[in-house]
Amino acid sequence: MYQGSGGRGWNALSRGQQIGIGVVGILVLFALLSGGSSLGRLGDPLWLLAVGVIILVALPVHEMAHAAMAVQLGDPTPRMQGRYTLNPIAHIDPFGALLILFTGFGWAKPVQWNPGNIDVDVRLGTILVAAAGPVSNLVLAAVGAFLVPFADIPMLERFLSFFVWINALLFVFNLIPIPPLDGSHILFAILPGDYFQLRMALSRYGFIILLAAIYLGRGFISGLAGQIVRWLFLAFGS
Repeated sequence: MYQGSGGRGWNALSRGQQIGIGVVGILVLFALLSGGSSLGRLGDPLWLLAVGVIILVALPVHEMAHAAMAVQLGDPTPRMQGRYTLNPIAHIDPFGALLILFTGFGWAKPVQWNPGNIDVDVRLGTILVAAAGPVSNLVLAAVGAFLVPFADIPMLERFLSFFVWINALLFVFNLIPIPPLDGSHILFAILPGDYFQLRMALSRYGFIILLAAIYLGRGFISGLAGQIVRWLFLAFGS
């Protein structure tokens, strides 16, 4: 994401903010036109509580994982920019958070880091930094699934199930190989040779492609996340 050229109102927003508003607006409109089933859970206090915990805990953990991996590899940039923290204020993107409320997946502000500062091969470092965030969501989902059998209160069990579900969605969503998601950095790192033109094309049209992927592939994303949730509950006897 980058800052726009200035102006008032809509023109004062960055391109990423404009597209973020468009993504949320289109998804909400789609939910309304499809009968509002996607919005029905907004009346469930446990869903709202789970979303709140995701925004205040899971997203900061996700971004902190990126920052911590970069710092561990020798780059002080995340620490210098105040991103080496679990403070949600440092990480929350309002449009990405709103998208989580409506769909269960979204994003936080991306952590910046400098590959030139790391102590390992740049490709390996890129993969490690990019994968750290989604892996943290998988770990959180596993922790939630582990706790479900100990939840004697039905409301707590339902809340933990929502928590597991959203973290599984975030794990799958962030591994989609479309900019600016983490999966795109992993893809560019493992591709052989120089794919500069491909990188530029995907970076330029990444948000448009991502919007199409969310709209057309939402069932696939949810299905894959659901399979992960079933594996986790099976592994922990839930």
